[in-house]
Amino acid sequence: MKENKSVPKNKWKRLFQKKWFFPAVYLVAAAFVLTGVLWYQQVITDTPDIADNARENVGDSRHDQTDDESAPVMQQQEVLQMPVAENLQTEIVTKFYDYGADVEDQQDALILHENKYYQSDGIAISTSDHEAFDVMASLSGTVTEIKHDPLLGNVVKMEHEEGISTYYASLDDVVVEEGSELKQGDSLGTAGQNTLGQDNGVHVHFEVRKDGTPVNPEEFINQPIQKITAPEKEEEEQGEVNQEEVDQEESGQEESAPDENENADNPAEDSELEEELPNQEPTEEETDEEASQELSFRSEERV
Repeated sequence: MKENKSVPKNKWKRLFQKKWFFPAVYLVAAAFVLTGVLWYQQVITDTPDIADNARENVGDSRHDQTDDESAPVMQQQEVLQMPVAENLQTEIVTKFYDYGADVEDQQDALILHENKYYQSDGIAISTSDHEAFDVMASLSGTVTEIKHDPLLGNVVKMEHEEGISTYYASLDDVVVEEGSELKQGDSLGTAGQNTLGQDNGVHVHFEVRKDGTPVNPEEFINQPIQKITAPEKEEEEQGEVNQEEVDQEESGQEESAPDENENADNPAEDSELEEELPNQEPTEEETDEEASQELSFRSEERV
């Protein structure tokens, strides 16, 4: 039994005594260690690349998604704004002449200049202290025209999407040039005075047009640009009839009343008056109506 147990021990002892045994063990161990080091370095090197690729893919997908969504969202959020700073205390001193409005509102939209009435195609904005203030673009767009009008003063015209154009008149200083691309809220210049609206003092005359037709800016403030629509032709024709009523009220009906009573007492004079009527000069009512139609405030003809 002792001899059998000693045989394995002798084999291991003989193996250990071999000269190549320990070098072989060292080589094998070194090979394992070197393999482990190389594998670890490869893992460390590949991990940042994978992480970077993952970040880039996520970033690209987010960027593409943001770009795809941001453009239409910005277009949807573009609404018509007043051409002044939001924190500026202003008031509308002259309204837009709306053919569908009542007589009182239409009278508030008439401008008296040299004994003649002009219909306002926009609104006049001023401050209580009548100090100069910055005039800003109400919508993003392109400056297409800058000129000086004898009645309106310095005028800036801008073109926008959806057939919308805006006009800024009664400007003192103009800080933009024709062809300038402006964003909503960019400064155009400063408010000043003009000849036509001199009673308003320092102000800006602001107009909005849809396909060349003036619209009431107050109706579309804070509304998307797609909702700006021009009035129907039937409404304009009906408005012209209403304008005749306004002119009649302002034309001195009190002066015509005594003449009717006086002629009623004198039938002879009444018949003579009828014969003279065809050659008679236009009455004050007709003169005011013609002047209102001929010299109405249509800046589209002057701007």
